Amino acid sequence: MMKDRILLLVLVLLMAAAPVVAQQQEQATIQLTIEPAELTLALGEKTTLTATVRDAAGNIVDRPVLFFSQARRAVSVNASTGEVEALRPGDYLLTARVPAESTEGTSMPLGRGASAAAEVQITVSIPFPAIDSINFIGLPANYYHSTTVRPEIVIQDVNGGTRTDINAELASSDSSVIEVTEFGLLRMVDEGAATISASAEGVTETIDVRIMNNPVESVRLTVNNTEVRTGDVLQFNATALDGIGSELADMPIEYSFRARTVDHANGSASSGMITEDGRFVADLPGEYTIIASAGNQVAIQTIWVEPRNVKKLVEVVGQGRVSDRKTSDLWVWEGPNGRDYAVTGTWGAEGHAYFWDVTDPTNIYMAATVRIDARTVNDVKVSEDGSICIISREGASNRRNGFVILDCSDIENKGVPILARYDDEMTGGVHNVYIYDEHVYALSSGQRYDVINIEDPTNPHRVGRFELETPGHSIHDVWVENGIAVSSNWTDGIVVVDVGGAGKGGSPQNPVQVGQYTYPSGWNHAGFPYWNADGKFYVFAGDEHFPADRNPQGIDRFSGPAVNAAGWIHVIEFDENYENPKEIARYQVPEGGTHNFWIEDDVLYIGYYNQGLRVVDISGELLGNLYTQGREIAYFVPDDPEGFKANAARTWGTMPFKGLVWVADNNSGLWAIRLVDPEEE
Repeated sequence: MMKDRILLLVLVLLMAAAPVVAQQQEQATIQLTIEPAELTLALGEKTTLTATVRDAAGNIVDRPVLFFSQARRAVSVNASTGEVEALRPGDYLLTARVPAESTEGTSMPLGRGASAAAEVQITVSIPFPAIDSINFIGLPANYYHSTTVRPEIVIQDVNGGTRTDINAELASSDSSVIEVTEFGLLRMVDEGAATISASAEGVTETIDVRIMNNPVESVRLTVNNTEVRTGDVLQFNATALDGIGSELADMPIEYSFRARTVDHANGSASSGMITEDGRFVADLPGEYTIIASAGNQVAIQTIWVEPRNVKKLVEVVGQGRVSDRKTSDLWVWEGPNGRDYAVTGTWGAEGHAYFWDVTDPTNIYMAATVRIDARTVNDVKVSEDGSICIISREGASNRRNGFVILDCSDIENKGVPILARYDDEMTGGVHNVYIYDEHVYALSSGQRYDVINIEDPTNPHRVGRFELETPGHSIHDVWVENGIAVSSNWTDGIVVVDVGGAGKGGSPQNPVQVGQYTYPSGWNHAGFPYWNADGKFYVFAGDEHFPADRNPQGIDRFSGPAVNAAGWIHVIEFDENYENPKEIARYQVPEGGTHNFWIEDDVLYIGYYNQGLRVVDISGELLGNLYTQGREIAYFVPDDPEGFKANAARTWGTMPFKGLVWVADNNSGLWAIRLVDPEEE
């Protein structure tokens, strides 16, 4: 009997190994050639790669070849035809693969990390366009002896874009009058005249500068508040005065500070930030001296900074464990029947959405399950009245994805019946959705969002759509508040659109773009619009990135062990017209990266992937890195030894509801936690 079992085990192992051996043998016999082997393309230029597949004898064989771009927003390639289009300057890699064949002679699917019979990489170089002009921006009206000016220089290319890959070289015609420092500052050494030139790639722009006598005799320095905590923003105002006490309005002021923190003697660094207009924030408690200088005249003022003291402890109240598949997003709400519910999606599985009864958060139980034709239910949203739920679809068997409308008005008695499916022009998959004022804002194929009217949820119909026109554009998320839609668009950044609340003529039927902000990394994954107590409009923009230096090579971030993300929350302030965006602050945990987040009552709740849940105080004016300012209220890393991946937190999303914080974790399901004052513990 034992011999029979051993023989059976050997046969099973041999059968399992056979496809691998056959695949390895095929990799040694199939040769793939791509022409041209490398490309240099101008922006907007297209070309088509030619693939030739040969067997071990050198004979051309008819095998499919698939093409992939490792930077599809910069250089796109048609997966089947090999047509390449240059979208953004830089150096990139394309990959061409011959799918491996199974022992039956059919091509095996090429999922993430799957091997191939042959593979070739093609380098693509897209040069930056030639420089058209160099411009000096924001120069002062007058220049004074013993002052310093930092000129802003913008280099425009022939296509109207801005060159950020090169710096202009500055030079002075007379360094005894104006000295150019190694850091690009203009130091006014003496009275007189000189010409400053800025040059790059054979293009030069000049300005003539005359240095006048410096009339400053003293500097007056005031501050709007002297009782301050870490993270609070102070406004210092410095004024240059002449010999009779008159103000010199055009005199440049330079601000700096020195600090002696509470733990200075124990090696604690001086930590804070001061802007060119005199706004100051301290990261650590202690003594700070602000210095304002105008030429050779200086004023100082010393302040004391107290600790912020917003820390709370975390108490786990309950859990709805999901251990057989990955959990995606969540939504928590009070149903029309008065009971409380949560819905969670599933990722890379079999199309399930789970509805939990959370009326008693210490006893969370599954009240209903819905399964649709999909692999991933990435997003779940519930209407304002709690009666309609929308779940997104990706990976449908017939490639008709879209979203599904569910009746969640009486889960206790009716379950969650399907009211309608909507997939018109959404075959590429819907990754995220949002419900606002009886309309669904649904991403379509990662290119745009469509606006679907669901006043009659059994008869959804499209009434509008919004799509950028930039080359290689894509979209990841959309969120709507007060008639303002904020979408997250990777390299195209945050886009603010009037859908009825900005007074710019927008509506669900006619979305009107009113603002946009991009940042260099191109990692923009999520955005949340927020109006603070003072009426200022912010967008909190989150990154998503999985850098190679944080994860072992060859590890698939979706199917392999736990991985480390990177990125942070960018705080962007817009003016009252949703224009002139400025990135004023960030929240950055060094060892992790953001995913989905929520803001309510001046508190930011973030799903921070491998760094769990983060809860942050965002009250008052914001400046600098909120993480280092004592603004973090609490954190919770939901490790679970019985999770889909044991003790591998990968926090997906979060939202506050009825005094608790609810968390969806990729590897452990739904959690309810309570924030507790330390003295209550």
